[in-house]
This record gives sequence, C-alpha cells and structure tokens, in this order.
Amino acid sequence: MPNSEAGSNPMKDQEQDDDLTSGGPYAWYVVAVLMFAYMVAFIDRQILSLLVQPIKRDLGVSDTQIGLLAGFAFAIFYSVLGVPIARLADRVNRKYLISVGVFLWSVMTAACGLTKSYWQLFLARVGVGVGEATLSPAAYSMMADYFPPNKLARAIGVYAMGLYIGAGVALLTGSAVVSLVIDAGAVEYPLIGKLYPWQLTFFVVALPGLLVLAFLATVKEPPRREAIPGAQRTVAAGSVPIVEIRRFLRSNRRMVIAHLMGFLSLGTVISAYLIWVPEFLRRTYEFSVPEAGAIYGLCLLFFGGAGPYVGGWFAELLSRKGYRDAEMRASMLLGCAMIPCAVLAPLAPGRVSAIVMLAIVTFFLSAPQGLAPTIIQLMAPNRMRAQVTALFMLIAVLAGFSAGPYLVAWFTDYVFGDEAAIRYSLSIVSAILTPVGVLCLWWGMKPFADRRIE
Repeated sequence: MPNSEAGSNPMKDQEQDDDLTSGGPYAWYVVAVLMFAYMVAFIDRQILSLLVQPIKRDLGVSDTQIGLLAGFAFAIFYSVLGVPIARLADRVNRKYLISVGVFLWSVMTAACGLTKSYWQLFLARVGVGVGEATLSPAAYSMMADYFPPNKLARAIGVYAMGLYIGAGVALLTGSAVVSLVIDAGAVEYPLIGKLYPWQLTFFVVALPGLLVLAFLATVKEPPRREAIPGAQRTVAAGSVPIVEIRRFLRSNRRMVIAHLMGFLSLGTVISAYLIWVPEFLRRTYEFSVPEAGAIYGLCLLFFGGAGPYVGGWFAELLSRKGYRDAEMRASMLLGCAMIPCAVLAPLAPGRVSAIVMLAIVTFFLSAPQGLAPTIIQLMAPNRMRAQVTALFMLIAVLAGFSAGPYLVAWFTDYVFGDEAAIRYSLSIVSAILTPVGVLCLWWGMKPFADRRIE
C-alpha cells in the first residue's frame, strides 16, 4: 500500500505494488500458503465422514442426524457469519482476519474431541464453521489483487485444490488412526473424564492449525486494486454501502441467479459424495472403514487435487480462443461430463469398477470448483468482492453443504429404509441435481460474457 511516512518515494512504492500484483513468484507463494490453510480447514471439516460408525454407536444417532451434523451444523454459521466477516475483509487487513479464523477453527476442532453428547458435538461443529468462514472470501479477494484477470482462474483453481487434497489427507491419516483405535474402548483421563477413541482424532487434526499461522505470518497484504476494462488502478479500502451491493445484484440478476443456482446444484452433489462415499464403500462392497477411507482419500488426493487446476487451465484455454464467457462455459461443459459419472458411479457392479468410477467422478466433481469464485472476482467491483462472495456462500454453502449429506441420508432412512441402499440414494440425488446445475450455468453464459472484466 502507499507509504505515507516522510521521505517515501511514490514511484518506488508503485513499483513495489506492481511487483506484488503481477502474478509473479511471490504471488504464487501466497496462493500456496492459502491453499495449505484451505487444506487444513478441510481436514478439520472432512474427518467426520470417517467417524460415522463409532459416533453412531457411542452417541446413539441415526444417518439423518449424522447428515445434519456433517452439513447443517457446520454450514449454518459458516455461511451466515460469512457476510459480516466479508464486510470486514473488504475493509481491513485480510491476512490478520484469516489468522484469527485459523486459531478459532483449530480450537473448536479440538473441542469436538471433548464433547459428551450429540448436541455438544453439534455446537462444536458450529464453532468450526464460524472460524472457517473467515478464510475463502478474504483469500479470493487477496488473489484477485495478486493476479491480473487473465491469470486468476488458474490461481483460484490451485487454491481450490486444497479442498480435495485436505479431504484426501484427512481420510488417509484418519484411516490410519481409525485402524489403530476402532476396536479400543473408552479411556478415563484426569480432569477430562471418559473419552472414546474417535474423540482423540479431533485433537490430532487440530494441531496443523499452528503451522498455518506460522506460514501466514510470512504473507504480505497486497494493495487493493480496482479492475476496470483496459486498466488497473489501486483503490483504498473502504466500506461499501449495502444499497450499492443491492444495486449491483439487481442490475446483474440473471447472471447472479444462474451462477448461484448452477453451482448450488453441483455443490450439493459434491457435498453428498464427500460425506457419504466412505460409508457407501463400506456398506456396498464390504470394505473396512480404514480401507474405504484410504481408497477415497487417494481418489481425492490425486484426482480431486488435479481437477481444479485442470478446470482453471481449461477456462484459460477457452479465454485464449476468444470466448468471453470462458469461465462459465468451462463450468457448464465440465458439469455435462459430471452427469453420467455422478449418476453411474454408485451403481458400479464390483469393487474394481467402483474404484475406477469413483476416481473418474472425483475428477469431474472437483474440476469446476475454482471457477465459481473466479467468476465472482471477474464480475464484482473490488471493494465488494468479498461481500458478494460471502453472499454466494451464504446460500450455496448453507443450502448445498447442508442439503447434500441430508438428502442422501433422507432417501436412505425414509424412502428405502435400508442402510445398504445408500448407493441408490447417491445416484438419485446426482441424477436430479446435476442436470439442473448444468442448465443454470448454460443460462448464465451470455450475461457473464457481457459483464466479464478483461
């Protein structure tokens, strides 16, 4: 940011700003740090999917309650508090805001390990969501200031890889932990009382938050810049009136609705897979919990990790070919590829075919992941980017991340009445929602092309 101290050199300050915002090596270092933070956040979020059976056994809950715990409990404050937190992100130092969030979600993840009842665990998961609500709106806003528009899709795609790498690492490390403690009984600890083995897992996954804080200390806050057609200029941070944000949303309502409903529908399918695949593998193909976690963890780590980068590369390729709607078009085409994969993967006839199909569907589910926030950064004015992103997350995350796990559990519990029918529940949810998402993204291509910032 411009230096107001006596003796400062405005030209030198501008050169330093240009270095920070040109998408060079340091900008990619910041992306790597933010991706690591996202990875750790998703480890804390995803580990629950591997602990379904011991939690059901020790707390006496149903699939439907687990679905609420995995989705709604986390998403409610993650999305609702995202809006006021994003207003801060558009005004204050974003690095410090993220650091506070990392500390909070790490503490609340550890608190999950101290809970004694379903509702205590529910409230602790709410706390994890509150902490993680600080990360993505501020991170997207920072990356939009570090990178020019023609490099932004791939940068955010790399950041989005953290979600799938984190989920993969959570399942792989969690599988190892579960294999060691799955048959162990509760242990009495001084001052804490009785703890089940699954509770200790939460303490382990909370620790990497300390490393994230250390890396964040090395990150510089970039100067804020306003992207306008044909030019780049820096702007001072300030509070954007709510009425101005409403005016922006109204004037772009077709684009906003298409973007929101498209990625909401696809995101609901993604969240359903992330939470229920380990149980699907266990119930359908009789893998052990550690085996199921390791299989899906490897799929997420390699195929899910590659997807967002390829999605960003594909969008940049379409942009170079002259498509002004490149990011939206890429999302729509990747969504088309997702339809048969997501519907058929749960119906695979055997173990080998199930693993192959799961790897393929994991890739296509993850590929558009970085394009949803990229589209927002390429449409919204700088000083409301984080807030518009948070509004998107308020609806898309609250509805999608809550509905995905719940809908699969609802079909399993109340339509089929059989735990073994989870494969059909996954397939039905995918068959309904994925085509809806694709149609919405297709509807939004033209207004995005008209609005996209070059």
